[in-house]
Amino acid sequence: MSIRPKRGHPPGGGVQAPIFAALGDATRMRLVGRLGLGEALSISELSEDSRLTRQAVTKHLHVLEAAHLVQGTRRGRQVLFTLTPQPIEEAMKYLELVSAQWDEALARLKSFVETDPPVQG
Repeated sequence: MSIRPKRGHPPGGGVQAPIFAALGDATRMRLVGRLGLGEALSISELSEDSRLTRQAVTKHLHVLEAAHLVQGTRRGRQVLFTLTPQPIEEAMKYLELVSAQWDEALARLKSFVETDPPVQG
């Protein structure tokens, strides 16, 4: 027996919720953007040019790490963080499914509204 999502809900929405919650903060989005350039960065490097303390950056990185969006690797006394692109790619696929559902719903609505009313006679 296969488990099917409820009608109107694309599969994977519950799985994506932590990712969207983590990305719902502007500071975390900036961190993801910096890490998205491909270079592994330390907390000190991520704190540069920011009004945030290293402790605040660390807390945001832990949220991103819990959502599997970044990965920290210890190198000596530092922890270097890198972006993990797979969860973002999966979230993008989910959003594409949602977008396709909305496109279909809007197309049905447009068809319904533009259909000539039946002639009564």
